[in-house]
Amino acid sequence: MTKEFITYTQALALKELGFDEPCFGYYYTLNGKDWKFAEKSEYYRLDDEINIGGKFSLLAPTFSQAFRWFREKYKLEGFILPQNQGAVIDEEPIYFITIISYKNNKMEELFNSTNKETLLHYNPKEEAELACLIKLIEIVKNA
Repeated sequence: MTKEFITYTQALALKELGFDEPCFGYYYTLNGKDWKFAEKSEYYRLDDEINIGGKFSLLAPTFSQAFRWFREKYKLEGFILPQNQGAVIDEEPIYFITIISYKNNKMEELFNSTNKETLLHYNPKEEAELACLIKLIEIVKNA
């Protein structure tokens, strides 16, 4: 189940960008440096500072939540596109990412990992999801 949640680093970056949505997971630390993941049985928001037994905590959205948040708040859509490496159907595909902006009733491609300048591919799919999320964070931070 933990694969459904974004990493601590990306959770911290989303918090810095203003992420404030209910989550089922969180990261916590007892010593300020060793962060661990845990799931909650109820929703929490950033306004409701999570302080469980004196541990500092950080909300951890799922990948789905994070992508939806970028779509709704920043009008950015991240796509993960599979491509089979060869003619054999059973081969595991490699994945490319594309990021589109939907601002002012115009669609604009902001990033495409298949461009000659970037030509990045990912495997497995979870690697592509993380790369797409990192790129969305970078685009918003640099805007």
